[in-house]
Amino acid sequence: MPETDPLTEVLPTRWHEGYRPRAGLRRLRESWLAIAQIVLAVSAAYLVSGLLIGHEMPLLAATVTISSLGLLRSARPGAVLQTVLGMLTGIAISELALLVLDPGWWQLAIVLTLTLVVARFLSPAPGFPISAGIQAAIAFMLPLGDFTGMRILDGAVGGVMALIVTALLPRNPMHVVRRDARALFDDVDGTMNRVSQGLRRGDRIRADRGLVKARDLQRPLDVWGTSISTGQAISSMSPFLRSRRLELARMKRMQDAMDLATRNLRVVARRALYAVDDGEPRPALADLVGGIRRAVALVAACVDDAAAEPAARDALGRIAEALDPVELLPEAPLGDQNVILSMRPLVVDLLVAAGEDRQVASARIPRI
Repeated sequence: MPETDPLTEVLPTRWHEGYRPRAGLRRLRESWLAIAQIVLAVSAAYLVSGLLIGHEMPLLAATVTISSLGLLRSARPGAVLQTVLGMLTGIAISELALLVLDPGWWQLAIVLTLTLVVARFLSPAPGFPISAGIQAAIAFMLPLGDFTGMRILDGAVGGVMALIVTALLPRNPMHVVRRDARALFDDVDGTMNRVSQGLRRGDRIRADRGLVKARDLQRPLDVWGTSISTGQAISSMSPFLRSRRLELARMKRMQDAMDLATRNLRVVARRALYAVDDGEPRPALADLVGGIRRAVALVAACVDDAAAEPAARDALGRIAEALDPVELLPEAPLGDQNVILSMRPLVVDLLVAAGEDRQVASARIPRI
């Protein structure tokens, strides 16, 4: 399942109501490398600022490093760099303000206002001014350093260490990429199951639920796309993840094809809903959707094993070659034949997700 945003998660009223040991162990298993990254980067930043530069209290070196990396999946080079620049902006504004202002509550209000205004002007990212504001407040309230600019130097050391650790001790992105892919395919399977049941029983309510689920597929699709782009950004910077680039490119090809496939699945679900408006069962159409659903399970297996692609292409190819509405349902009303017509681009997209060239996949669809 996709990660929960800690800023929007609704917490239980009492701590024990939502505590699950297995969930806690899963979070630890997924975050151990992020924890190692943070600890090593903070330790290195402390050593550089404390021992090499001679700053007795390199607090900002530690806070910048921790805030830059974080525990979530977005610790990619671009995101880390953006966070670092935001924090350095806040520290720099505080350092300049301390040249003319003494620390105090109203002086802090002025510095925070100026920092947030400048940071918001500089970057469209909403997190940029927040990062700048937090570090501006910390820097403004800290005792003055040994010389002007010491805290900017501390922040720069922390930022550089965060970037170095991101490259030299990268978080392997494949676990998250595959997990998010499975989440999408699980939702696609559930959607097709609802559509198939609606057609088989002539049940408009079930068919409508299938359409609702089809419309909800965009979120897991976007989550999968974000994890792929994060993995590609990390692998482009880290020499230790170069071997993952081809696999990430394959995941990207699958995700692009599934983006189109989910759009076409919404069309299938919509036409299925129209078809069962009379309440009559349509077992032949349900069997077709069920066959595509079984083929989608073969495509889902390709997420973990590229060697599964030929089997998925064979299964989808047989379905594609049979999708002639006149041959399948010669006496059926136009609405039923339209359901079959809507399956044709869906199967082409699934073939592309399984590694088929789009032109070759399209050629497998019979002419009408």
